[in-house]
Amino acid sequence: PIHVHVAEGIPTSSATKIWITRTGKCLLCNNNTKIASKKLNYIQRVKEARSKEIIQKWYETFGEITYYC
Repeated sequence: PIHVHVAEGIPTSSATKIWITRTGKCLLCNNNTKIASKKLNYIQRVKEARSKEIIQKWYETFGEITYYC
């Protein structure tokens, strides 16, 4: 499903993962990098505001779009 990985500092393979839903909202999959709630909420608001761009880039990269929900 379409998602983004976020991390503070150097990204790792287990970075925090956020799904983008059909409606362009964010759904937290996991917070493996333990980003503070206030920062994570801000990141999710930015991702929601730019969800159309994220979805378009995903399609350009992978050629298909599936959603978690």
